Amino acid sequence: MQISVVRPGELGPNEIAVWHSMQNKTKALASPFLCPEFAVAVDNFRPDARVAVLVEGAEIVGFFPFQRRHLQVGAPIGAGLNDCQGLIHIPGLEWDPRELIRACKISVWQFDHLTQGQQPFARYKTAIAASPVIDLTDGFPAYHEKLQIESPKFCKDVERKAQILERTAGELRFTMDSRDSSGLRVLIAWKSSQCQRNSWINIFDRPWVIDLLDYLFSSHNDYFGGSLSLLHAGEELVAAHFGLRSCHVLAAWFPAYNTRFARQSPGLINFFRMAEEAATIGVSLISLGKGTARFKETLKSCDLFVAEGMVVPGGLLAAAHRARRSAARWAGPQIRKHPHLFRPTEQLLRHYGRI
Repeated sequence: MQISVVRPGELGPNEIAVWHSMQNKTKALASPFLCPEFAVAVDNFRPDARVAVLVEGAEIVGFFPFQRRHLQVGAPIGAGLNDCQGLIHIPGLEWDPRELIRACKISVWQFDHLTQGQQPFARYKTAIAASPVIDLTDGFPAYHEKLQIESPKFCKDVERKAQILERTAGELRFTMDSRDSSGLRVLIAWKSSQCQRNSWINIFDRPWVIDLLDYLFSSHNDYFGGSLSLLHAGEELVAAHFGLRSCHVLAAWFPAYNTRFARQSPGLINFFRMAEEAATIGVSLISLGKGTARFKETLKSCDLFVAEGMVVPGGLLAAAHRARRSAARWAGPQIRKHPHLFRPTEQLLRHYGRI
């Protein structure tokens, strides 16, 4: 196997077509975060973006998008924003992760959303997490009927709140794929405020992130595109969501709502409308992203699973990365097991988040 490394933007139309073909043949690779368009988008704003091209004979058999960071640390392309990671490949391909990492000229490759089916990376996994999805294969009515059976109170509450919102603020109007860039600006402002309220690190303070979202918002072809859904009550925007779509998969990414209407749950109403409309345009799967947030647990049809870990070929630098990661993974559970440690740790993290 020959492995060469290029910038994603250097890939030609033939390579892009081969990449799409690989995604179409393997269900676990269908995520928009694994699309060449996402890699190219990141490449426009991150000079460390790379893609390894795997070739056997005269045939391209795989693509491995990544970022080469300081001290030769490798990360998934768009790390921190990327909800699905891995090597895109032909069915049945086997590869040596250590050989791949060496060819990429990185000492380690850290991942936190490794998609299913990446068997050669299995030995490097350190944790598995559920990634809830909404299955629309049989259409929205079938999904909604099942949800009503499993969570009847939840469905009635959402319908009741939608009626209250309409009475108090005006007729509800939903747009599935809005081209209104001002709606995206409002969404970003809402998300930034949410980060501040919760003392989270605000990724929207990084100019390249805003530039990336603008680029993805303007990206539209038959296979890939950014998707902005907006929910208005009367003339007022009450909820919004920006995600990515690739063929039949819609990845939920940045949902937000107007906090003035929080009691009416406009974010959930927007999600229901989005799922209903998405099913009519060929979307059969909505990925809600890793995590066990309450709304995800209620809306989901089932769970897929993603992994986190680190590929470490060997050497002193790799050993240092392994030791640092092991210490961090040990510290978290210990703090959670000892309540007297939790409060000062939480205060420290909140202070760091504010900074």
